Amino acid sequence: MLHETVSTLINEQINKEFYSAYLYLNFSAYYQEKGLDGFAHWYNVQAQEERDHAMLFLQYLQNNGGKVTLEAIAKPEFEADSNLAVLQAGLAHEQYVTGLIHTIYDAAYGVKDFRTMQFLDWFVKEQGEEEKNAEDLIKKMELFGSDPKGLYMLDQELAARVYAAPSLVL
Repeated sequence: MLHETVSTLINEQINKEFYSAYLYLNFSAYYQEKGLDGFAHWYNVQAQEERDHAMLFLQYLQNNGGKVTLEAIAKPEFEADSNLAVLQAGLAHEQYVTGLIHTIYDAAYGVKDFRTMQFLDWFVKEQGEEEKNAEDLIKKMELFGSDPKGLYMLDQELAARVYAAPSLVL
């Protein structure tokens, strides 16, 4: 049985992961309107990842005696003013999610919930990758984004992203 604090934080994380998917769908729509289909595709894949993360947390909660409590998902309030601003907001959001994962990990550590800590290890690693990917996109946009040919090539690169669902044993 999960500690009440850990269970509550995991429930909150489910909501935050679904919010992340909404936010990234918002980013995708922004890029689609700009004619940057590769960027839009990249964020559609990102949204799918976040939905899957929410489902992993939900399943973990169910498998460990926790009660799932789904709350309303907030509307993303982000208004982009540039292609770069969207990418920067993506990095800031990933850093925020990393902090949320660390909070759950800390709570699990505090009550010696080693199973949850082991479950969260995958997310800690995943968040490191997410932040690195976001940082790399920002660097590429800063280097190539002001040149139409460079932006076109970057858009083509992002269009090639393929989604692989996580294979995490719960």
